[in-house]
Amino acid sequence: MLASDIESGQHPKLQPEIEMSLEQYLPVMLFILVGLLVGVVPQLIGFLLGPQRPDPAKNSPYECGFEAFDDARSKFDVRYYLVAILFILFDLEIAFLFPWAAALKEIGTTGFMAMMIFLGILVVGFIYEWKKGALDWE
Repeated sequence: MLASDIESGQHPKLQPEIEMSLEQYLPVMLFILVGLLVGVVPQLIGFLLGPQRPDPAKNSPYECGFEAFDDARSKFDVRYYLVAILFILFDLEIAFLFPWAAALKEIGTTGFMAMMIFLGILVVGFIYEWKKGALDWE
């Protein structure tokens, strides 16, 4: 450490401390508070003001319009999970189309070609799944 650094104020201990202002976080905190209020207050109002008349029909387990006939921990066919995962996969990939369509003028031909490649890969994957029978429900 040089004496000139200390005299010029370059020493880390001689730097003035910067105080952190919590005002920067006010919009975030308000957003969280409003989100909690929108989610919790209607439920509380419904619970407090709604009728409380339980009967055996309301308290019974309901599953697709008929009484449950098996243990809830029974194993499901793997095809159910496969179709669910494939639906989520393609649904999320389609979500990329919305911002792309909104910014199509700004991204130009390069962005258009990139999305066509993306959609081509998506279609190839969909055709592969179809040919393999992953979407068939027997």
